[in-house]
Amino acid sequence: MTRSSLSRRSFLASSVASAGVLTTPGIVRAENRVIRIGYITALSGPRAEFGASDPWMLEQVNALLAKGLDIGGHQYQVEILMRDNESNVNRSASVGNELIQREDVDLLLVQDLDASVATGEMSDIAGIPSISTMGPWQAWMFGRGSNPEQGFPYSFTFFWGADDAMSTFTRIWDQVSTNKVVGDFYFDNPAGQAFANPDLGLPSFMASAGYSRVDGGMFQIDTSDFSAQVSKFKEAGAEIVTGFGFPPHWSTFWAQAGQAGYTPEAATFAAAFLFPSAIQALGDRGDGMTTEVWWTPKVPFVSSLTGQTAAELAAAWEEKSGGQWMQTLGYSHALFETGIAALKASGAPKDRDLVRDAIAALKMDTMVGPVDWAGSPIKNVARTEVAGGQWRKTGAKHAYDLVITENTLAPSMPVEAQTVALSKL
Repeated sequence: MTRSSLSRRSFLASSVASAGVLTTPGIVRAENRVIRIGYITALSGPRAEFGASDPWMLEQVNALLAKGLDIGGHQYQVEILMRDNESNVNRSASVGNELIQREDVDLLLVQDLDASVATGEMSDIAGIPSISTMGPWQAWMFGRGSNPEQGFPYSFTFFWGADDAMSTFTRIWDQVSTNKVVGDFYFDNPAGQAFANPDLGLPSFMASAGYSRVDGGMFQIDTSDFSAQVSKFKEAGAEIVTGFGFPPHWSTFWAQAGQAGYTPEAATFAAAFLFPSAIQALGDRGDGMTTEVWWTPKVPFVSSLTGQTAAELAAAWEEKSGGQWMQTLGYSHALFETGIAALKASGAPKDRDLVRDAIAALKMDTMVGPVDWAGSPIKNVARTEVAGGQWRKTGAKHAYDLVITENTLAPSMPVEAQTVALSKL
């Protein structure tokens, strides 16, 4: 474990202890009939797109739970306390501490990687079960100084691995005729660090697949000038650009690339191309962006809570919002599916150890497909599917549609077309 991870853990431990929430696992609190669920998401800041559908999703879940839950022969009311982490890791720690210390939640649900790293440690220290998603499991686990054999006492996650997305990227590029020179740059957060790792990250996958690398380095969340990367990639003749960052980062880079006359044949930037609004914001130059694909309305999965199909969930969101479906819909929904299933399976939702054990034993079908902690070789991690896709102007219902072009690791998402080079669109 690194000095930085020790320092962070020591800080979190002292913060939680000083707040009076460092409890002894296994002690059951006085029984009451209200289950309190803390929900942390990003509703503002550069990651706000990830939480854009969450207020609506919370309305659906609250309506579903309006009459409470019958668990172990007792009727429980359910309160869900949503908090905006403002896309900020320090804010994540603050709201996590608030939910644990002041709100005394029974379960913590987190749909943000940076937040799950900070609050995961808090939940382990305080003995409060937590489930997170929407972040590669390696960044969640290794960023906290653990490993697949050790895991964690109370925190769990479900998502695909960074290695899954990386191998998908190279298979996307294999469909396009290029000089196999790749320029890469990454946002300096746990996910970006996992992608950038020279031995285990995207540089290693690129080398194994026969691609050469032009290293554009790491950048901070408030970076607004990528002219150095543009110049370096253009000079090296990089016909592919990749990395990790959020929509504002790519939008700035892509505008500066256009101004400099830099025109790669493929652009695959993790996280930045997940949302239709981010592609639409690029105008005509959004055509052909390639991305990892977690979920679409076409997957053959059904909600364990509502019985909705993926297509029905997406249609309900589009009708309510007037906007296009987004990939996070499926995972936000599945986060509540797993949390509620664990509470029910525990038989005693106020007993934190029993809820923790119920999560560890959970194997269920969800809106994003199978989520299996019980049979996972990686402790506390349930892996899900990831495919590759390309945003295309199809002239259909939406300005751009996400077309599946690679599905080696996601057989539930059938291939719809081959990836097309940007110069051919």
